Amino acid sequence: MAGIVSLSRTDLESRRKKLRHKRLLKVIQTIWRGVALSGLAGSLLWVAIQPIWVLSDPTKQIMITGNKLLTDKGIQSLLLQYNPTLSSPQSLLRIDPTTIAKSLNRQEIIAQARVSRSLFPPGLIVQVVERKPVAIAQKISPDAETASNRVSLGLLDANGVLMPFEKYKLLKPSVEAPTLKVIGSPEKYRLYWNQVYEAVSHSRLKITEIDWQDPTNLILNTELGKVHIGSVSSQLPEQINVMAQLQHLPKKVNFNQIDFIDLRNPSNPLVRMNHENQKK
Repeated sequence: MAGIVSLSRTDLESRRKKLRHKRLLKVIQTIWRGVALSGLAGSLLWVAIQPIWVLSDPTKQIMITGNKLLTDKGIQSLLLQYNPTLSSPQSLLRIDPTTIAKSLNRQEIIAQARVSRSLFPPGLIVQVVERKPVAIAQKISPDAETASNRVSLGLLDANGVLMPFEKYKLLKPSVEAPTLKVIGSPEKYRLYWNQVYEAVSHSRLKITEIDWQDPTNLILNTELGKVHIGSVSSQLPEQINVMAQLQHLPKKVNFNQIDFIDLRNPSNPLVRMNHENQKK
């Protein structure tokens, strides 16, 4: 019995030594990993603060992609205007791409922007989706100081987003200004703009102006002259179609004698003549 007890104690002691050895190895491994990670982090930090990883020239180190209407310089000017810190040399790791993207997304002329860092070559990559101007918005409002009307201009996209007209200078010289003009208050017609623009853009007759000053009577300036549509409704596509069918009117009627065409009831189009011109 004494021999058995002695062997059991020896076995237990051996196991204890093995456990202590394993624990020591784990401690050494943990310390080694910590040292390795610290060294890696230090190396990355050292690399990051080297001159090569610094944004020192935004005009050369900011790459713009996705822009078809806006110039690279135009987008870069927006970036520097709303992120003035980019004008000073700084480490790329200290630049927050999310903050820069948000500053661009607040610009009416840009629908979406994404910004990411580039290490090879060092710089920033800016991806944009632009809003395409489809019409010139003209708002006429009374000016109490001058006792006259004040005209303010802007640009509209297909969804009714109003863009300040001064942003037009950011567009490429090859981009032509919209030929369609909308007169009225964008705040009042914004909900209906997409519906109206969809119908007008598919018209076989050229429409150069939409007078929306009176919400109860939409007036289109067309090749035939002025066309009264009335309030915007589901029959608008039919009204546009009937309008195209009236192209023969100038051949049968003196175009200068037409005051306007009334299409408020597309089933019964009316041509209102200008009696003063008829007398002449």
